[in-house]
This record gives sequence, structure tokens and C-alpha cells, in this order.
Amino acid sequence: MQNTSTILMIRPVRFSFNEETAGSNSFQDESAKEEGTQQKALDEFDNMVNILEENDIDVLVEEDTPEPHKPDSIFPNNWISFHENGYIGLYPMQAENRRTERRADIVERISEKFKLTEIVDLTNSEKENKFLEGTGSMVLDRDNKICYACLSPRTNKELLERFCKEFSYKLIAFNARDNSGQLIYHTNVVMCVGEKFMVICMDAVGDKNEKKRIRNSTKKEIIEISLQQLHHFAGNMLELENKKGEHLLVMSEQASSSLLHDQVAKLSKYARIISVPLYTIEANGGGSARCMMAEIFLPKK
Repeated sequence: MQNTSTILMIRPVRFSFNEETAGSNSFQDESAKEEGTQQKALDEFDNMVNILEENDIDVLVEEDTPEPHKPDSIFPNNWISFHENGYIGLYPMQAENRRTERRADIVERISEKFKLTEIVDLTNSEKENKFLEGTGSMVLDRDNKICYACLSPRTNKELLERFCKEFSYKLIAFNARDNSGQLIYHTNVVMCVGEKFMVICMDAVGDKNEKKRIRNSTKKEIIEISLQQLHHFAGNMLELENKKGEHLLVMSEQASSSLLHDQVAKLSKYARIISVPLYTIEANGGGSARCMMAEIFLPKK
């Protein structure tokens, strides 16, 4: 099952520009730092939750805690993933101030509603400075058990192979660079895999053989975006299937505005586009709509 109608989102209490992540995340804009960032991000978050719920998505909202300060807690998909076989993945993160985002109390509350059979905990790799930041680092074709990942300081090849062994995925690893030549920190800003389509910025993938391998890996329609669109978070989208069985493609207003007419037409064949304004979160956090949603595929109790 590629899509779910249930997601986890974390409501921020001290959202801010994270100095510890800025070195590897070129999507963060230091000039965006200002007074009132938390309130603006909170308004954007609450509006997104309301829009998703109005569209029959089941949103499990957990409140962040004021202490310790977790500037990026709004992006839970980096520390946890949920799978249809009852497995949960816990992931090692590069920035020390992000590691406290992992909360056992959240896992416990989710396990009260869903069947949890095993926790695959990769977090000890932080001691070896090896990182794999969940479904930020990995874009999963769950139907075909393919894990796509662009290698970066936050996405370690050895841990990718370990994940694929634990969860029975085939790995397709590649290198992707932004328009300044820097390695792109997370795969989910480069690409999105839906039930019947793949959105990807092939221009970010420099190696011809890697491009060919990606193309040959899927029978889904490939919809390409440009590097400029990538920098407007057009790769950072997520397909959900609501409780009525309707397919929704969730992205930010910035991402949606960057799409060309023919791209919108192609995507609209597969899902209804839902766009939400996330300008404060995007500029300060360097992540967008997809990063804010951790999909829950666990069987219900």
C-alpha cells in the first residue's frame, strides 16, 4: 500500500531557524530569522492540519514540549517511520539538537491505537557519526519495495543497506546536487513517489548511469521538475488517500505556484492537489509539506 489516510504531525512550541542544520541544508534562509517566527509557524501548522482534516485525512497531532528546545520538531518524518508489518523505524540524526525529538511517549501513545510488532532502532549509529534521517533521507516506493536515496552527510550508504535488509527493500542510491553544486541534504526534496507516478528533478542527478537506473526502476509515470522548481519545494510533496478513497497530493503553496500547466495536468490525473501556505516554515526550517507528515501504515488494533 503506497498511501495512507493517517499521519502524525508535531505541533511546534519553539520553532526557529536551526543553526546546527544550516551547514548541510541550503534550503534554510538565514535572512528569514525574525521576531514572531514561532507564532507564524504555528499558524501555518494549524491551518495545514485543518485543511487536511477537512479533506478527510486522520491527523494525529502531538504537542512539542518547551524543553529541551527542539527548533525542528515540526519535521517528525526524520526520526520515525511506520510500516504495514507493524514495524517502527527510529533514525540517527546529524544535528545533536534534533535527537531529543525522538520521544518514547509518542511511540507509546501510537502503540495504544495501532499494532506494533517491532522497533528497528538505528540510533546508535550517531556514536559513529553515521546518519539516516528517516523518510527525509529515503523516498519509499512501498508498493514495489524500492528505497530511493541521494547520498549526503545525513544519508549514510551503510545505514541505507541496513534499512533495506531490515525492511526488505531494494536500494537505489544516487548523488544529487543543488544549483550551487552542494549535495542535497534529503532525498524528499528531490523526488516524490506516488501510487502511479514519480516526481523527480533529474537535473539534480549528474551521473548518466544513475539517471538511467532511476528511470529503469519504475513503470510509474515520471514527471520531471527543474532545479528552480526543486528550490521552491516542488519535489517535497506527498500523496495521501483519504478515508473516502480519494487520492490527494499535498504540497506547499510555493511548490504549487512553481508548477507548470502541463505538470499540474499530469499530476491531476492521479490525485487532487492540496496546497497550503508554509512560507515561514520553509524559509527557516528548510523543509516543506512532506517533511511535516509522518505516514502511519501500522495495522489498527
